[in-house]
Amino acid sequence: MKITPLDIEGIFGIVPTPAIEGSEHWSVVDSINYDETEKMIRAVMAAGCDMIATNGTFGEGATVTFSELKSFTRCVADVIGGSRPFFAGVTTLNTRETIERGRAIVDAGADGLFIGRPMWLAMDQAAIVRFYQDIAEALPGVPLVVYDNALTFKGKISTEAYVELAAIPEIVAAKHTGGPIAEDMQAVGHDMRVLPLLANWHETAKELPDLARAAWAGSIACAPNAVMRQARAIRDRDWDLANDLGEQFRWAERVMMPGGDMATFMDYSIQIAHCRFKTAGIFDPGPARPPYLFLPDDYREGGLECGRRWAKIEAEFTPAQ
Repeated sequence: MKITPLDIEGIFGIVPTPAIEGSEHWSVVDSINYDETEKMIRAVMAAGCDMIATNGTFGEGATVTFSELKSFTRCVADVIGGSRPFFAGVTTLNTRETIERGRAIVDAGADGLFIGRPMWLAMDQAAIVRFYQDIAEALPGVPLVVYDNALTFKGKISTEAYVELAAIPEIVAAKHTGGPIAEDMQAVGHDMRVLPLLANWHETAKELPDLARAAWAGSIACAPNAVMRQARAIRDRDWDLANDLGEQFRWAERVMMPGGDMATFMDYSIQIAHCRFKTAGIFDPGPARPPYLFLPDDYREGGLECGRRWAKIEAEFTPAQ
């Protein structure tokens, strides 16, 4: 599937990796719940999700094995059936393994790759650009989405580095978290689609309607119909509804972070995600995988309440059966 930055419009929906019961133990060989995976993907597709991405942070790119990653990718690709772009995550601790996984995941059915840089040691801006240049050279023609998260990857990609990344033909978009998003968007123009967080999308789209034409949504599998309603509101420039939904989405997610500490939240992102997807009720996420198992009680309750809030929002937009 040929994908360009101009094709990146609407919702870049990032989904988790459902686990079977018992997956919290190290001895499980294949932890993927394929039935729940199909159920989840069909739900977000039915709502109209424009693009689907897998195996980011809460999608557990760090906890599934290479074998599981390939079989999960094949399952998702089979369900999507080429109906929309599918970007699979292949973040690793080094360039060569990222390339090895990338080739295998494209062979397994992904249209493109969702890639964060290695994070064992922090990388400076020149190293970040070189990393993505190497990936693109090794995988010519494979669409790439950059995963930019200052907390996860030990630093923010600079605006100057964004300009260099946008010059790489394979890079079509970047999942943007933190930092000067309007400045980054304007710097790259239409050479790369910079994706804001869903809850903030309406503000960026109002300021830069020609550039902010897509957003990333880690909540797509919590409330697919509500998320897609926001996409339509922004497309139609219905700013009153977009503002209202943005506030509702912030209300739902605020409770995930007791004290509002994003850094501490990121330490427990995987475990919290399992809680919120469980109570949102679209599918059964199953248990978290090792080593990310322990979760303080206040964060557990915050995650469960987040899912309940998403379920309440989703109920307003679910089509009548």
